[in-house]
Order: sequence, then structure tokens, then C-alpha cells
Amino acid sequence: MSRARDPDDAGDVTLTLEDEWYVARDEETGVASQGKTRAKALANLAEALELHERPVPEGEDVDDPSTAPWL
Repeated sequence: MSRARDPDDAGDVTLTLEDEWYVARDEETGVASQGKTRAKALANLAEALELHERPVPEGEDVDDPSTAPWL
């Protein structure tokens, strides 16, 4: 289970350029996102981290395998 972060604690983020996309990865959680610019990649990472840290609603079954087509 993930824990909420202190907004003042940015943590370690790796930013790389792969082809024409910037990839931002949070080293603590392993969450990554991308964007056409550094700023967009970091903004997308911030959004992904918010979603990652969001608690699972009560009663929602998270033990079922995902039906996502990419898995």
C-alpha cells in the first residue's frame, strides 16, 4: 500500500529523454510518466503519483486480476 507524501519532499526523480519523449520516474515508488517536454513529463508524473497514492474505496475488490487489455 502506498503512503501519502509530504508535498515539500520531492524525493528522487529521474528524468531521461527517450526518442522524442521525456520520461520522469519517481525512484521511491517506481511510478513513471512521460511528456513531449520536461515540464509536461513532470506534471504528468505529479498526476500519476496523486493517483498512485489515492486510497482504494471501501468495498472495492482489488484482488481480482485486471482485465486491462495490455496485461
